[in-house]
Amino acid sequence: MSDSSTRQKMTPKELMIVLVISLGSFMAGLDGTIVNIALPTIGKAFDVSTVTVSWVLNAYLIVLVSLLLFASRLGDIKGFRKLFLVGFGIFTLGSAMCGLAPSLDFLIFSRMLQAVGGAIISALGAVMVTTYLSPSLRGQALGMVAMFTMLGAALGPVLGGFLTSAFSWQYIFFVNLPVGVLAILLGIYILPHTDPVTPNAKMDIPGVIIIFAALGTLILGLNMLTTPTPVYGVLALVVSAIFWGLFYIRERKTAEPLVNLDLFKNRAFSLQNMNVMFTQVGLAGVMILMPFYLEMVKLVPTDNAGTILLALPIGMILTSPIAGRISDVIGTKKPIILGFIVSILALFLLSTLSPHSSIGHVEIYLFMLGAGTGFAYAPLNSAVMGEAPVKDRGSTSGLIKMMSNLGSSLGVALVMLVTTVAAGSRMAQEATRTLPRAEMAGAFDTGFLFLMCIEVSTEGEPVAAY
Repeated sequence: MSDSSTRQKMTPKELMIVLVISLGSFMAGLDGTIVNIALPTIGKAFDVSTVTVSWVLNAYLIVLVSLLLFASRLGDIKGFRKLFLVGFGIFTLGSAMCGLAPSLDFLIFSRMLQAVGGAIISALGAVMVTTYLSPSLRGQALGMVAMFTMLGAALGPVLGGFLTSAFSWQYIFFVNLPVGVLAILLGIYILPHTDPVTPNAKMDIPGVIIIFAALGTLILGLNMLTTPTPVYGVLALVVSAIFWGLFYIRERKTAEPLVNLDLFKNRAFSLQNMNVMFTQVGLAGVMILMPFYLEMVKLVPTDNAGTILLALPIGMILTSPIAGRISDVIGTKKPIILGFIVSILALFLLSTLSPHSSIGHVEIYLFMLGAGTGFAYAPLNSAVMGEAPVKDRGSTSGLIKMMSNLGSSLGVALVMLVTTVAAGSRMAQEATRTLPRAEMAGAFDTGFLFLMCIEVSTEGEPVAAY
């Protein structure tokens, strides 16, 4: 066995390569959370309703998720390094345009452009790590990338609140500019030149259009399920199902598909992709419910609630690199199973919270969930990439990100639906503070228990995948 295949320590050059790639993950994580806290301020600035200004977030998410497979496939054709740098350029330009937007329509358009760049840098992260580093370093490198993703997500609300309060909402976009320029300059000098995997392949444009429609209507439908007109959400989901069927037919018939569906004949590949999605369901579900619990049940001020929530991403930040390195030594199976067990325990403990629970307990449970997720997430990514043939690693990298973002959308929509059903029509009284805190806590506990059941249903999949 060669020395390069057994060593467990990166060279300085390899570390710099991973750091450049991680900057892309950091920006993706940051922009996934930094805008939310500024939406009310943006709405006031342009004098529009809450529903209208929410499209600053929705438009970004729809374009980002819908273009991930396209971006990964394009990387196979054009080369990862070149496309990664172009993606960062588009992202940085879109960020500048967002900060200078004179109207809401222009801001939404700029967010969509920003999402194009975000899709590229997000989709190529895992495949670049897999391409540039030896298999013995894959786990710890992907762990570092995951750590930077969560660091960005953790800093988003805090940094967004500070910049909006101290300066203006425009600065939540301007903050991307120095990072984007730095990443481009470092990438030019550090990222290796590699030949495209399939330079003569053709892009499946009809497939791109169909998957864009399928994912766009799916996300739109999920977001509308908890609105006063859920029937439109159901209609959008029906349309999405039709497009998913068309996508399956198209990918089976075309000679050069966006994603090789034969990969899903590999049970391990299929199950681990599902695990990636369901892991994100739990995370997103908790992150959407917990602020309501803290502010409505525990009566914690908004700024303090944001600080308490940091316990979850901090848990991930501390465990992801460790789990990645361990998986390089002992394999991915045991870290994934341990991560799921810790996450299930954390979700169970969250489902026991009441108005009398201490904030200290909340922080411990959130940290446990973050630590469990962090311990499973990097090995999951490594396991999926390890199952993919070299020629399919680009599309697999995009697929991982797509499953992760789908999990976030599903987590938010499903847990809010379950919580609303658990609370019944009384949830409408929340605005007047007439619903007893114990009843609200019970509804939120039902939501956490639902998320735990999802984790339990997937806990056996890591074992079955081997």
